[in-house]
Amino acid sequence: MVMAGAGWHTSAQLTVPDNIVLLPLPAYAPELNPVENIWAFIRANYLSHRVFENYQAVVKACADAWNKLMKLPGTITSIATRDWAQVNI
Repeated sequence: MVMAGAGWHTSAQLTVPDNIVLLPLPAYAPELNPVENIWAFIRANYLSHRVFENYQAVVKACADAWNKLMKLPGTITSIATRDWAQVNI
């Protein structure tokens, strides 16, 4: 599991199951975090160049964008996969 390296994302109380390997990213390196590319894709493809009438319209647009992205698992994989993040167990 890739995890952000920010100090507030850590805990000495965390018990990691044997079947999970944690891969911490360096702090202050959002370009290495795969989910940052997912958010950029959503903004660029579904939410950019729009004006929203109210808060509810923003929430609906975000939910619609997320639901559209969930129908594109190959796109998610291509955006979020990092060769360096592969762990051979």
